[in-house]
Amino acid sequence: MRRSWWPLAAITLGNFMLLIDVTIVNTALPQVARGLDASFTSLQWVMDIYALALAALLMVAGSAADLFGRRRLYVVGLAVFAVSSLVCGLAPDAGVLIAARAVQGVGAAAMFATNTPLLMATYSGRDRGIAFGVWGGTSGAAAAIGPVLGGVLTEYVDWRAIFLVNLPLTAIAVWITVRSIEESRGAPGVRIDWPGAASFTVCAGALTYGLMRGGEEGWADTGTVAALVTAAIALLAFVAVERGKRQPLLDLGLLRRPTFAVLMAAALLLQAGAFPYLTYAGLWLQSVLGMSPVQAGLAVTPMAGVSLVVGAAGGRLLDRVAPGRSLGGGLLLVGAGALVNAAMVTPDADWTAFVPGLALAGLGIGLAMPVLVSAALGSAPPERAGMASGAVNTFRQLGYALGIAVLGTVFATRVRDMVDDSGTVPARAAGQAAEAISGGHADAVIATAPPAHADAARTLVHESFAAGLDRICLISGIAALAAGLLVLAVVRGGPGGAPPKPTPEQSPAEPIHA
Repeated sequence: MRRSWWPLAAITLGNFMLLIDVTIVNTALPQVARGLDASFTSLQWVMDIYALALAALLMVAGSAADLFGRRRLYVVGLAVFAVSSLVCGLAPDAGVLIAARAVQGVGAAAMFATNTPLLMATYSGRDRGIAFGVWGGTSGAAAAIGPVLGGVLTEYVDWRAIFLVNLPLTAIAVWITVRSIEESRGAPGVRIDWPGAASFTVCAGALTYGLMRGGEEGWADTGTVAALVTAAIALLAFVAVERGKRQPLLDLGLLRRPTFAVLMAAALLLQAGAFPYLTYAGLWLQSVLGMSPVQAGLAVTPMAGVSLVVGAAGGRLLDRVAPGRSLGGGLLLVGAGALVNAAMVTPDADWTAFVPGLALAGLGIGLAMPVLVSAALGSAPPERAGMASGAVNTFRQLGYALGIAVLGTVFATRVRDMVDDSGTVPARAAGQAAEAISGGHADAVIATAPPAHADAARTLVHESFAAGLDRICLISGIAALAAGLLVLAVVRGGPGGAPPKPTPEQSPAEPIHA
């Protein structure tokens, strides 16, 4: 390898790790549930808290990198990611695992926010284009490899290995970074918007907690109402703080541009409509259909595989299409894929029922994702390119976090209603049975049923899980279709619109795609 490519190796390795940790956990959830006796809500938080921390801190991490040094923050992020991965791998209970996942998200935000600035500072000319191409390819590779790698590690080692595998990789990334990447900073005078970051974090966290608690305890519950009110107050505080800041975390004037505002909604709904329901599909494949972790990982790869092929093969063709059409059409395909899944998943379906819908959604993702960031950059003034880039990625991660919360609440409620209405389970045990089915313990529900009722219990498990999946796929599909229609109606612009080049005064808070 040429010496000049070692920085690229360090940066892409970090990018690969932080992205794969979003999907690698999916196939391990049933084993996590059994190993830690985790509830359905705990499993939601294991998935959600990582993306939530990443979304909440991404923009402020970009400012911190400009102020304290991008290489320094990247190394700190790698160290935090490694230590928290170790704690995840050794977690004695679900509470410790959730807390460690939150810290892991903090480290991931520091890594993610420094990727693009480091590449911009290290490479120029033709080498920069090659570097961004390789770096972008790791995103698709992480999505494709994550479920399978998680299945392999879970099945042949232990579910804890999905976290412990990060330790040697982060050590390698730190060693290469320190030896090959020079320090760089943003323009002098950069300040961190701590009040904005705090209010945004509180808003996102309280909203997610309120949505999850509402599904578990009811919407009139005091804790649910308090969380949602706190989220509203924090949002108002964020707006007030940002209006008075000379260097805001997010220039609210950007959201007064219809195209930019719609693109932020599209980023959120694309992520919410395309990926969160796969978490519950993974539970279905293993706990209901009895597939192994490796088989379950392979069963969901059509989406990532098709999107990776389309994104790689169609790059030059997409340059000839207006970004709004590519993004809007992609969202429509993502929505159609989710609706196909809703129609195909029945109580007697097997894993092949998901293949057509996942492939169709993968086609849509391959069309939409490559143009999302460039479209957002093109809708913002050149001096706000870094902020626009950070905002679109923040909304993407927030969409995933909120998608897990909303769909999980809908899924659990639907399963509980099916169990209550079935009459198969005594009323006093219905809630416990529904929680077990939702939380990946469906086999235990069947095993503990009296022999005379084993078939009825098996039928209930299949029917309730299929009903839950049907409902969340339907919601995902409608959300993506609505976003696609909105993009096609609002986003304008000719083909081949390149994102504006960042000036030295900009602080690109991840990521500006070349």
